[in-house]
Amino acid sequence: MDWWQAILLGLVQGLTEFLPVSSSGHLCIFEELLGADADGFMDFTVAVHLATVLATIVVFWSAVWKLLKGLFKFKYNDETDYICKILVSAIPVALVGFLFKDQVEALFGGALWWVGIGLCVTALLLLVSDQAGKRIKTPAVKDGRNGITYWQALTVGVAQAVAVFPGISRSGSTIATGLLSGVKRENMAQFSFLMVLIPILGEQCLELLKVFTGEQGFGAGVGVLPLALGFAAAFASGLFACKVMIALVKKARLQWFALYCLIVAVLIFILS
Repeated sequence: MDWWQAILLGLVQGLTEFLPVSSSGHLCIFEELLGADADGFMDFTVAVHLATVLATIVVFWSAVWKLLKGLFKFKYNDETDYICKILVSAIPVALVGFLFKDQVEALFGGALWWVGIGLCVTALLLLVSDQAGKRIKTPAVKDGRNGITYWQALTVGVAQAVAVFPGISRSGSTIATGLLSGVKRENMAQFSFLMVLIPILGEQCLELLKVFTGEQGFGAGVGVLPLALGFAAAFASGLFACKVMIALVKKARLQWFALYCLIVAVLIFILS
């Protein structure tokens, strides 16, 4: 992977991570358009996802710091409750990561039309949740503590696990599933962005462990410079996108994102 390709792919990751349009799907599309080397692409994907996770921490720092302070009071308060629900939401994707990691990596190296299928699924989820939101004026279930129940947290966690499939938007699927399960949009937006912290940081810890044990070299298959440039580009663009797009995701109708996903999917099916 060349340095300029890494920068462009990092920008794509940062700008699409916080919209319900699948950042991983767009990475696959732009990898194909730019002719980037597929060797080590999964490592690059994990690295730029870490960059946008760090951007999320910066933007949500006050909320994250409040959660940490509440956690170290060592009692079951609102902050501990919220963190426990984030941990519950991470269980499904952790199981997928441990049991099906090779299969997931194979999908990222597969035909581009898989991304098109994933984008169609994303569009369907967004349309269904948008229409349901218009008809249902109050949540279908009683609000849980912090605006979300443990069952709802597990449900959106399953959606996050399904979103490892390229083209299925993580934020789109979790927000749509949360809305369908009765979580209010303003509660679901923040939970969706914070729930990704655990799986991505966990994945990075495992990768670093492989480096320290000599099982894998740093930046294997990609190169240190492209990895660093891609990381920096994703972090910078992620900071911008997170601040601008969170309000948009909270207020905008999801049907417009669904239309975008369908248009991109149709172009993939026609051109690939």
